[in-house]
Amino acid sequence: MHHLSEQEQIRRNKLDELRSLGIDPYPSELFDVNFYAQEIQDNYHPELNNFQEVTLAGRLMSVRVMGKASFAELMDSSGRIQLYVNRDEICPGEDKTLYNAVFKKLLDLGDFIGVKGYVFKTQVGETSVHVKELVLLSKSLHPLPVVREAVDEATGEKKTYDAFTDPEARYRQRYVDLVVNPQVRDTFVKRTQLVQAMRNYLNDKGYLEVETPILQPLYGGAAARPFKTFHNTLDMTLYLRIANELYLKRLIVGGFDGVYEFSKDFRNEGMSRFHNPEFTQMELYVAYKDYYWMMDLVEEMVERVAMALHGKTEVQVGQNVINFQRPWKRFTMAESIQHFTGVDISELDEEGLRAAAKQLHVPLDPSMGKAKIIDEIFGEHVEPKLIQPTFITDYPVEMSPLAKKHRSKPGLVERFEAICNGKEICNAFSELNDPIDQRQRFEDQLELGKRGDTEAMVLDEDFLRALEYGMPPTAGLGIGIDRLSMIMTNSNSIQDVLFFPQMKPEKLEKAPAKPEADNS
Repeated sequence: MHHLSEQEQIRRNKLDELRSLGIDPYPSELFDVNFYAQEIQDNYHPELNNFQEVTLAGRLMSVRVMGKASFAELMDSSGRIQLYVNRDEICPGEDKTLYNAVFKKLLDLGDFIGVKGYVFKTQVGETSVHVKELVLLSKSLHPLPVVREAVDEATGEKKTYDAFTDPEARYRQRYVDLVVNPQVRDTFVKRTQLVQAMRNYLNDKGYLEVETPILQPLYGGAAARPFKTFHNTLDMTLYLRIANELYLKRLIVGGFDGVYEFSKDFRNEGMSRFHNPEFTQMELYVAYKDYYWMMDLVEEMVERVAMALHGKTEVQVGQNVINFQRPWKRFTMAESIQHFTGVDISELDEEGLRAAAKQLHVPLDPSMGKAKIIDEIFGEHVEPKLIQPTFITDYPVEMSPLAKKHRSKPGLVERFEAICNGKEICNAFSELNDPIDQRQRFEDQLELGKRGDTEAMVLDEDFLRALEYGMPPTAGLGIGIDRLSMIMTNSNSIQDVLFFPQMKPEKLEKAPAKPEADNS
């Protein structure tokens, strides 16, 4: 058990005192709340004298005792409201223990309480609840971080800031973060609204939401390293999915016209402000469509998401105002590189590309083929400059083993990515439905694997068999929900839009080590 701080020990002692007074600090029965703090703040009018019987519950966030009466602040899931607690009202009989002992001495900030009473305005005009009954609902044994006041040296203003501002502590203890930094809640409410807006859009079009396996015998559908696990009964290795593409395409083979899934995917790669080992994607496949059609759908859907969250198509992201209004700008990959670097790569062979990369100061390594070099140039010189939503189309065939060869441009595929705020937010193809071409591409990937590419795809015989039964021409899309959420909520890192991001193991505090001799 961890070592108790003085505060924690005091709170445990209070727990015992409460029990000795016959008060259960963790009662079982329901407490029937009928209003929320914010609802009362927004709708109370003294002349209407509404809210005559309110029942509220939440955390005790501050207390000012003035003898026989006190003011306190209650925070529930909607916001905060002031309480007025009078000794003789909550203790109408002779016994004043509930006020003198329990309320004044044994309650702590962070405790959950329930109150019943009526609403009034204080002389200074603050909407408050006049408490008639008060009950402890749950005792908090760990003090909340304290709000501190600091004076801004430049302006001389008093600023209140919360002690709980260290990002690592906030991500590790999101439960505390949500209590003391209420604006954090808004980000997550918006994230849910974003998913809801996409779902409504796709359902209105008649597409079916489905579920496919997360534990897969073969990982496929993307270029990434997987997490590996083992199934004892089947005595076999399984992988956490890196994508659900190959399963959704099997459903198109099976006769569905449009299927989508919000999927948790897992990639065993580096972590950063843009990468968490598990992340959410929405993948969509629609029969008889192509990638041009899918570009229109993405524009329309993301524009609708912006409207649902912000009531307008402009969204403030860092220093930029990003406008999601249709139509978005479109470049082929070669056009975009020419536009930003002046170099035309469309006719270059591997040697020519290496020379171009050198001229543009793009570092390469020998294992990189043509496509990878183009991707590196693009990532260095184009992607960071694409702030407004932009479609980049027509990628080299080697980069896209699951996309259809371009109808008129040899060596390219029918693929697009939408880039926004310098990062890819979605990826889409006219899907490859020629089983013989698909087998060849998988085999090319195996060769890349032998060259040392740890992200090359594996060959999936069952998927090829499905294609051999015939898959109609299909457009497919994968859209990163975490990345889109970052943009739509103006969040600086992926950890800010995941309730519980992956963290390094927590270091428990040890005695400070002796300083080592400085030999520098």
